[in-house]
Amino acid sequence: MDLNTPIKLLNRVGKTTSSKLKNLGIETVSDLIFYFPFRYEDYSVLKKIKDLIPDESVTVRAKIKLLANRRSFRKKKMLTEALVADDTGSLKVVWFNQPFISKLLKVGDEIFLSGKLDENRIELVGPDYEKVKEHTVHTARLVPIYHLTDGVSQKQIRFLISQVAPLIQTAVKEFLPEEIIKKNNFPYRAHAIWNIHFPKTIRAAEEARDRLKFDELFLIQLAIQNFRKQLGEKKAPALAFLEKQTRDYVGSLPFALTDAQKKCSWEIIQDLAKEKPMNRLLEGDVGSGKTVVVSLAMLNVVLNGYKTVLMAPTEILAEQHYHSLCKFFAKQKFKIILFTAGKREIDGEKLNKRDLLEKLNTGDFDIVVGTQAVIQETVKIKDLGLVLVDEQHRFGVNQRKTLVQKNNDEVIPHFLSMTATPIPRSLVLTLYGDLDLSIINQMPPGRKKIITKVVFEQNRLQAYDFIRQQINEGRQVFVICPLIDPSDKLGVKSVKQEFERLQNFVFPDLKVGIMHGRLKSKEKEDVMSQFKNKKLDILVSTSVIEVGIDIPNSTIMMIEGADRFGLAQLHQFRGRVGRGEFQSYCFLFSESGAPATLKRLKFMEACSDGFTLAEKDLELRGSGEIYGTRQSGLPDLKIATLADISLIQKAQLEAQAIIDQEKMSESLRVVAEKVSLSLHFE
Repeated sequence: MDLNTPIKLLNRVGKTTSSKLKNLGIETVSDLIFYFPFRYEDYSVLKKIKDLIPDESVTVRAKIKLLANRRSFRKKKMLTEALVADDTGSLKVVWFNQPFISKLLKVGDEIFLSGKLDENRIELVGPDYEKVKEHTVHTARLVPIYHLTDGVSQKQIRFLISQVAPLIQTAVKEFLPEEIIKKNNFPYRAHAIWNIHFPKTIRAAEEARDRLKFDELFLIQLAIQNFRKQLGEKKAPALAFLEKQTRDYVGSLPFALTDAQKKCSWEIIQDLAKEKPMNRLLEGDVGSGKTVVVSLAMLNVVLNGYKTVLMAPTEILAEQHYHSLCKFFAKQKFKIILFTAGKREIDGEKLNKRDLLEKLNTGDFDIVVGTQAVIQETVKIKDLGLVLVDEQHRFGVNQRKTLVQKNNDEVIPHFLSMTATPIPRSLVLTLYGDLDLSIINQMPPGRKKIITKVVFEQNRLQAYDFIRQQINEGRQVFVICPLIDPSDKLGVKSVKQEFERLQNFVFPDLKVGIMHGRLKSKEKEDVMSQFKNKKLDILVSTSVIEVGIDIPNSTIMMIEGADRFGLAQLHQFRGRVGRGEFQSYCFLFSESGAPATLKRLKFMEACSDGFTLAEKDLELRGSGEIYGTRQSGLPDLKIATLADISLIQKAQLEAQAIIDQEKMSESLRVVAEKVSLSLHFE
């Protein structure tokens, strides 16, 4: 047996169990060893029967005096009952629906029983049990608790790990440099893995956890810092800052730039003037004015004789950027191309694909705005000076690298990504450790604060009356639902259900539209066009409208099943209104009466700062649920979290030192390359 041995070859693992373990990501012995517990039950305290206290986690060592199965009279459950005793007294033990216990144990066996005495001090209900031996797995120690799937028990996981435990000491290789281990007082890797599964003390488990968390974060940072160094060795076009043209452009805008917009614009323009490729993230809350900031960068790129590509995650958002840029640069008469799967045009005129590719290849354009269509193999772009990616966390590394490599020579373009999703600083350190950061932390003046209210079911009709009043005044309404189709299991409102209910029963005299991810591009476009042109009063949608939809006339965001969304996502929905001159509102509907849910939604009601909400969301829900590991580029962290800020910073410094000093050992290089290949981000 070795680390690559398939799990199905282990003792007591058949085809059914192996398929269930696969649901937990366990397919090999290595997967099993690196499947870490998330907490422990302290059964290390050994007590005599006479000293047991209700509701205390303990272990007793006793002999079985009686053992039998019987069926309960009322509930028809199978009970396994035992009477056990030590030298201080006797105790009744009960297990439900586990008749096999009477075959595994017998009268006279000396066993450990770990669990909690019921509040009446009468019996021990459903304890873990194990025959007395020198090294226990399920009792008389700190017992690890693992995440499970249907049909797999804690005992099974612990039994399997105990089977492969000898391999931890012989097959797990150390890769951290000795100086990092000593400087941070880390246990060696094999020792840490042993102590995560078989700790003798809580402190040993915590030290093991810190070491294994550091390993994950360090390898990620190593890949990031290595990429950053490689990027720094390449050359980009040094684009001169054209001060007069920039001042004239800013002066022609129908609004004044905020100080934060000016500061971020200057940081970007300074980067463009260097031969070292810019690699920057522009972060700004919903409505903070990121588009005008990047337009200043585009202006300088184009006037220096180079081209710009802006890639957006959806056709709707790409088209919106296209129309905004056409307005911004109307006086400059820049040639701007829209390139999505469904639309190809330049300056409002439609293009066939061959002509479009010809224009890109020959450089007969200034700016191209598109979706993933831009990164097709057939697309070549001449004189590319700047690549912009909107909502960077929605694209994978390969997509972004492909875009950066569209130039046909050794010079690579500058790279600027932007996001309206407020990202906590700890997440930026982990996700975007290779990027310089610009934050627009100021909203344009005159923008009215969106009034947010949690609406209880008894106030629903009152909310509908208010919505009707707003529509009568000429305003429009978004309604968000968590699902497309009804689901009996989840009991959550769906778009299709809500559309039918609002159209047929609540607002039969109004025009209601429906939008969701299964609609074809043309259908989505038609619906948005109708809503934009005020042919619809209400648009019922899934989270497909989360990013970038700009309808200044919509003043109400009504969110059904608000408890199903994180605070960061609720804030994104809320940002779809409040974009015009009228007072806007966000109504949070929830059928959950749980105190924790209400507290979270009340926090949303009181707070309008996206960064504060994102920090709270990270604290409450964890990074994976907020951003989604696949779409966000988040690494698949087994044990570390993005709340481990001090470890993240430590890992970043150590990785940076190794890359800067070129001290990467061969064993470390092999592990780092594997991690680098699996990462979704730059």
